[in-house]
Amino acid sequence: MTCKVEHILSRIVTNLAGTSGVASRIYRSRVVPLTRNEFPAIVVEPISSSVSQSTSLPTLDWELQVRVVILVKGTTTTSPDKAADSILESMWPKMTTDLTLNGNAIDVEPTGTEFLMGDADQPTGAITTNWTIRYRTEVDDLTE
Repeated sequence: MTCKVEHILSRIVTNLAGTSGVASRIYRSRVVPLTRNEFPAIVVEPISSSVSQSTSLPTLDWELQVRVVILVKGTTTTSPDKAADSILESMWPKMTTDLTLNGNAIDVEPTGTEFLMGDADQPTGAITTNWTIRYRTEVDDLTE
């Protein structure tokens, strides 16, 4: 069996398919650097998870913090944040249309966006959107 977190993260990657400008370069927790020809790309990764048991039912209520990072290269005339704008615009509704992530979540809530610019052989940016995914499991089973 697979834990519900993995179902949620996989569904996010699936929902992001077709995001303008990134083709199939949507990765789940990528651990190796991107090469020049792999930009732009999106990386989906878990940040943290917290749990509470707020009822006498045998269930746990979870809040999973997820980071969706748009990695882009700018040019001498286009800053990375401008280069990422159309990708962000295309990605956003893909994250907010299915708020149950195919029945795996209770809610999907955006919690902020961060802009990190770097200097490389070309201006490079990481535009991070942060999300809280609320879901529920059984007390004794993280797959349900």
